[in-house]
Amino acid sequence: MFKFISVVLFFFSVSAYAGVSQWLDFTLDNGHIMIPVTVAGIETHAILDSGAQVNGINTAFLIKHKPKLIKGQKMLIQGVVGEERRQSYDQVPANLFGANIKFDDVVEIRLGHHEKGMLIGAGFFASFVVQIDYPNQKMRLVKRNIIDLPKLKNIKFQAQKGSGRPLVNIKIGEKSIWGLLDTGSTGGLLVSRSVASRLGLLEEVERNIVISGVNDSAFTEQATTAGVEFGPFTLDDVAVTFPADGETLNLESQHRTLGTRMRGRKVEAIIGYDVFKHFLLTIDYKGGHMHVSIPEES
Repeated sequence: MFKFISVVLFFFSVSAYAGVSQWLDFTLDNGHIMIPVTVAGIETHAILDSGAQVNGINTAFLIKHKPKLIKGQKMLIQGVVGEERRQSYDQVPANLFGANIKFDDVVEIRLGHHEKGMLIGAGFFASFVVQIDYPNQKMRLVKRNIIDLPKLKNIKFQAQKGSGRPLVNIKIGEKSIWGLLDTGSTGGLLVSRSVASRLGLLEEVERNIVISGVNDSAFTEQATTAGVEFGPFTLDDVAVTFPADGETLNLESQHRTLGTRMRGRKVEAIIGYDVFKHFLLTIDYKGGHMHVSIPEES
């Protein structure tokens, strides 16, 4: 599990005023939030992925640097495409935003180039109110008693029972669906084929694409829809991806360990960067509240 105490002490010791961290810069790599991190003494980058229920270490990073890590149990991981048993590691030393942290249950996954050393999942977001300013590429953490988010919230949002994953409600035309708020997704909306049928998109396919998850790949189709309501805002020309006929995707889970009992609201979509990129998101993952706004230019 993520060790939170040192992170809390770090962020609030450098606060401009009590309970609020300074704004911290991040970079965007094809929609992924990338932050500098040191893993086992090696400088690299981490992807912040609110849709992931586990923390991960990149296979390519392990092959390149061969860090000496403590092996844990093998874990069965289910991604958006397929499932696979993977090696995990315990007591993985890392330095994140200047704080020394040790991660347990860090699962080996494929993240592409070795410079993407880690994936940091939803546990990172759970202890704070998190503000992510996509247009200005910065973020900060806020104590819950500093901001009255239950009063300010302007979008339906909740933590899924059993998993704690962040779920948000959107409307497409007259249809309302719940989707996973996934900062690790670089697309717009990813939905099941049955949802695409309900939205009348099966006859509107514009292109065929292959998507890759942490385990496997799948053939999908893509259409564009207008009138996507995200809180008080309406977006046009949003790309909606769905499995090709005969393919299946795991929308219920993102990078999670199997065998856990999860009962909660059904997930019908994964909501990604192409929706978030316009906004400042203020999110209380644990409390189940969220506010969406247009940020001022830095």
